Amino acid sequence: MDGIKFDFNNMFSQAVGKEHGVDESEIKEILPKVKKADEHLALVISDPKTRVKLSLEWTQLALQDKKTIQEIKRLGAQIASRYDNVLFLGIGGSYLGLKAAQDALAVPYYNEFSSIRKNKPRIYFEGNNLDPDTLNILLKNLNPTKTFVVVISKSGETTETKAAFIVVEDWLKKNTGKNYGRQILTITDPESGSLRKKVKYEQAQDKLSFRSLPLLKGVGGRYSEFNMGLLHLAIIGVDIEEVLAGAKIMGKKCSQDDLYENPAYMYAVLHTILYQNKNKSIAILMPFSESLKSTADWYVQLLAESLGKKYSRSISKSKGIEDWDRDVDSIVNLGRTPIATRGTNDLHSIQQNNIEGENNKVCTFIKVEKFRSEIRIPGKDDILSAQRYSELINLAEEATEWALVREKRPNCTIILPEVSPYYWGGLLFFFEIATAFEGELLNVNAFDQPGVEGYKNYMYFKLNKSGMPEGISKAIKNNPLIKDPKYIL
Repeated sequence: MDGIKFDFNNMFSQAVGKEHGVDESEIKEILPKVKKADEHLALVISDPKTRVKLSLEWTQLALQDKKTIQEIKRLGAQIASRYDNVLFLGIGGSYLGLKAAQDALAVPYYNEFSSIRKNKPRIYFEGNNLDPDTLNILLKNLNPTKTFVVVISKSGETTETKAAFIVVEDWLKKNTGKNYGRQILTITDPESGSLRKKVKYEQAQDKLSFRSLPLLKGVGGRYSEFNMGLLHLAIIGVDIEEVLAGAKIMGKKCSQDDLYENPAYMYAVLHTILYQNKNKSIAILMPFSESLKSTADWYVQLLAESLGKKYSRSISKSKGIEDWDRDVDSIVNLGRTPIATRGTNDLHSIQQNNIEGENNKVCTFIKVEKFRSEIRIPGKDDILSAQRYSELINLAEEATEWALVREKRPNCTIILPEVSPYYWGGLLFFFEIATAFEGELLNVNAFDQPGVEGYKNYMYFKLNKSGMPEGISKAIKNNPLIKDPKYIL
């Protein structure tokens, strides 16, 4: 098998018509912008200080030193050998990245059968919602003495994760005794934040308590799977070196300045043209693999938080270090809307709208060439007799492409040789580079998320959090949420 391939035949006008597809002339027209974006992104990545300041350090994660990786592997193996359950607390990338890895790289039904997980601990995820039912049921049914807890938070202040951690810490303390902290590991900012402060305090009392790993400077949450996600991979026995090797190779492939040699750039360019010129504002990601559905969920955060921006980007330099700010005089309200689906299940739901609804979407399929196992359907007298499942799911993907093209609906396919650590690492890095490059083409900051702060600030205000900025508090007071009873039925 060759490497990951990007098939974009169905994005062009010759497949879906000029009204809905990209014309070669549009590629030529955007090439100067592509060249400028490539040169700027390369310049920023090449400067370590600027790279960290602008949160582009994720581009270097595939190059982490062997000593760091070996230490994480040793720690993961130690946790896996001592505990029956590991509970991860985190939200955003600190949840979605781990869940994507769990579903893609661990065997299906991993938690249900000890034989297939090879006596590795069960994995649970919490701290990503404020629904009381899930955490309540989980803690009532886990053995606290056999459960290890990993809390992932840069600051320690994100409401969902903080609330879960307070509850879980209390649960451990009450049920395991004074050394409960030895069952907790934090992945947090190496220097600052309330969680780092707690780590320092607890370790001053007991060096084995509240062990920690760093969230690296300049690595944002949605781009951080190859940082904060490595311990999780080590615990479930995934080859970390293979994941990073796949990312590294994809990084080399996607560093080429020739658009027709760089799949991530081409992905970004085609989607940008279709978005800005053809009104294709909805991005459907549909892997034809059950194991990649959570990877599609991860991509939703990556695209939505990175490119959904109100203001365009203003670039300045100070002492040779580049800085990006929001240009408040340039309101753009940009960003495609991502939707995570999966084939073939969602061919019986959202596909109806994809085919006959508004033609404002681009579908990206992920096709897997080789699955881990195979099922051949028994019998002789049915059209399905003797068919292999892998052949049927790939036929369904091909049929979906055909049906969309017939209705002049643009679509493209990422072809994955297999769902393995190596190719999964490459897939994630492909999407990260493509998203970063699309941000360059749109001239928005793809590495901040100011829109997420609105609901957080409102909650903090209502919870009487100290230190709230006066401007934010005043804005909330002066703009109350109005609920007229006559509009509630």
